[in-house]
Amino acid sequence: MKQLIILALMLVPILFWGQSKFTLSGSVMDGKNGEELIGASVYVKDTQKGSMTNVYGFYSLTLPAGTYQVQYGFMGYGSKAFQIVLDKNIKKEVELLPNSVSIGVAEVQAENEAVQNVESVEMSKVKMNMDAIKKIPAFMGEVDIIKAIQLLPGVQTVGEGNSGFYVRGGAVDQNLILLDEAPVYNASHMLGFFSVFNSDAIKDVQLYKGGIPARYGGRLSSVLDIRMKEGNKKKFAGTGGLGTVSSRLTLEAPINKGKGSFLVSARRTYADLFLKLSKDSAVNQTKLYFYDVNLKANYRLGENDRIFLSGYFGRDVSGFGDAFGIEWGNMTGTARWNHIYNDKLFSNVTLVYSDFDYFLGTEDSQFGFRWDSYIKDLTLKADYNYFLNPNNTLRFGCIATKHELDPGYARSTGDNALFDELRIPISNAMEYGLYLSNEQSISDRFTAIYGLRYSAFHNIGEGSVWNYDAEFNPIDSAVYGKNEVYKRYNSWEPRVGMNFRINAVSSVKASYNRTTQYLHLASNSTASSPLDIWFASSPNIKPQNADQWAIGYFRNFNDHTIEASAELYYKDMNNAIDFKDHAALLLNKHLDGELRFGDARAYGLELMVRKQQGSVTGLVSYTLSKSEKNIPGVHIDWYPTKYDQTHDISALLAWDLNEKWTFATNWVFTTGAAVTMPTGRFEYLGVVVPVYSDRNGARMPNYHRLDLSATWKLNDPVSAKWSGELVFSIYNAYYRKNPYSINPVQDETDPDLTYLEMTYLLPIVPAITYNFTF
Repeated sequence: MKQLIILALMLVPILFWGQSKFTLSGSVMDGKNGEELIGASVYVKDTQKGSMTNVYGFYSLTLPAGTYQVQYGFMGYGSKAFQIVLDKNIKKEVELLPNSVSIGVAEVQAENEAVQNVESVEMSKVKMNMDAIKKIPAFMGEVDIIKAIQLLPGVQTVGEGNSGFYVRGGAVDQNLILLDEAPVYNASHMLGFFSVFNSDAIKDVQLYKGGIPARYGGRLSSVLDIRMKEGNKKKFAGTGGLGTVSSRLTLEAPINKGKGSFLVSARRTYADLFLKLSKDSAVNQTKLYFYDVNLKANYRLGENDRIFLSGYFGRDVSGFGDAFGIEWGNMTGTARWNHIYNDKLFSNVTLVYSDFDYFLGTEDSQFGFRWDSYIKDLTLKADYNYFLNPNNTLRFGCIATKHELDPGYARSTGDNALFDELRIPISNAMEYGLYLSNEQSISDRFTAIYGLRYSAFHNIGEGSVWNYDAEFNPIDSAVYGKNEVYKRYNSWEPRVGMNFRINAVSSVKASYNRTTQYLHLASNSTASSPLDIWFASSPNIKPQNADQWAIGYFRNFNDHTIEASAELYYKDMNNAIDFKDHAALLLNKHLDGELRFGDARAYGLELMVRKQQGSVTGLVSYTLSKSEKNIPGVHIDWYPTKYDQTHDISALLAWDLNEKWTFATNWVFTTGAAVTMPTGRFEYLGVVVPVYSDRNGARMPNYHRLDLSATWKLNDPVSAKWSGELVFSIYNAYYRKNPYSINPVQDETDPDLTYLEMTYLLPIVPAITYNFTF
């Protein structure tokens, strides 16, 4: 608590800043649909200082009385400039039009936005433009946000076609994925080949790989903050598409003459519909599809109050008639209240619900069974922005989350019981957070952001905790009553970032952050799976902690049209988790005894060059990295993690040839993932026993792939009431046989010969999609 008091005392002098001032505040919006623009720039030419809109489109600037030239802008939009006489507090809402509508000022704004690469104090943060994401060649024609961020330096894929990702040597579960502030625990459809995010419903994507702001907590490695569109406040409109594997439709419209708006977006695959046409009964009874629905509505109650309601509902269904089936899905709900207390103080109060569940089983009347599992969160949080003056922006808030985790419940449902009922007890826990931070412009060249987060966690009964001996064998258990608190943890998490601007086109940035994670994932697979198990910290499982340091050089070229960066990072983790050899994770009431604990570290170099303006755009990124663990009981020394990939290269190029045609290509290369492989064999009592390498002591073959796409606009999307385009794409264009799995196989003719068989999953995959807007 002393650290929080010290930080508060450091900020007290800031509160008594200066003489009498006046405040310019308001919102920046899209002129076509009325949606607030996140991260729009508000630049005062006379002082060469400015601000940016927050994640709700609100901005505030306090300046001495006077007359100022103020310019508003946003990437991909034309800018607007106004002469403002600031002799009183002024509220000003500004609408910006996309470049295609206001092309004359596009170059001015492109420069202003690119300057943020140099001037922003936040490092290891990347904002992805949705228009740019839609140009990336898509697998089976499905635009995918997760696959887009996998092209960034420091972000690595977990496997062929998979939508899981690793960030800077962290595991899949160390990424906090938020959709309208609701956590998404499994972001995959169809075992990872598609993500749950329908691009038609998404407005903004921001990834924090390091320098994580104090308002975020609960994960060690990254935050992926995704915001849904709010709906068109100007008119009824729609978008959609007919693709190779799925179709989608999004509708949006104003509510009560522009006071609010709503959005409904849906997507579904239809492989199962074609399977029903087969004459083979084993095929036509197969279920294989996913669907998702995004809903959002907002309404302005008055000048200072606005409410938002949003939700996501998604489901994967697969099975073989009554023989076997598996389903999994996410459900989230978010209710937000934005309130402007005055020209400087903005608040957002949010109630969030998140539910991920799965079940598998069979409906056979004789030998049926069912297995269920879920994780549910209920969160209440309050966030405040205080725009103190042009040099200081305070952010503070609090959060409380109730976790409910059901690791698994299996039982027979048929007349003949195959096994006794297996129930892993449901666990409950509370997680809290309290934070305070300040972004301060110390001089014309030096800016800092510093803050402190305090997090706390405790387990809640009813429940039981097993005690283990030195060999991890269960001895006895302690039983706790309903609502009884039986274990507490807490952590102080300081966050610091600095930016020193060398000149107008280059800067040096550095950051440090400490993060703590109280929820963990049990998985023995290389990629994430719907059947992975989330479990909470407990008397036997300490929270994981990470300290990350980063330093980088940022440089713009060619009048700020080309952004470049080089970052070095080092991440030190303690209480890292791994599993013993041949660990039993599913339906195991002694899961704690399968875990081993120790240290982990990751370090690397990230390089990126990006061009976001002009007819030719793209990026090139390279990552050189190392990720390893030191876990007693697993290995005698440091060993590679399964997500250790030394080299990672991505290249993306998009070319707007003319108003009709756009061509794009991306190429990726990564070092093969670390795996544990059989390296030999011996025979004992007539049984062939494989001999394995050290933990993750072998490598999969290197992975590389080329994708291509071409987009043909059938008419002008600006002037036409109904516009359409055809997107042609080729995934894995030169048919690289990237192995999905490698398994030992006994030779049928030679009993003394065992060989490794590679499974190749995806050949050349062409696709065609028709997209439309109206």
